Amino acid sequence: MVVYLATTVQVDEKTLQMLNKAKKEMKAKSHNEVIKKLLTEHRKTPCSMFGSNPKLDSFTAEDEADFHEL
Repeated sequence: MVVYLATTVQVDEKTLQMLNKAKKEMKAKSHNEVIKKLLTEHRKTPCSMFGSNPKLDSFTAEDEADFHEL
């Protein structure tokens, strides 16, 4: 079982409209997916940094807590 920790990000109305438009154009399932795609393109980040390697198991909330530095 994979547990994702959700958070809220505050954006203004114009930004939300832009996210909604990008979500539709990209045929994304969520705003999170849109943001990840945009950041990946912007940073030229390999997809493997976002856990897309099928050979790796997803981190659990417990795993993340173990490695999280405050």
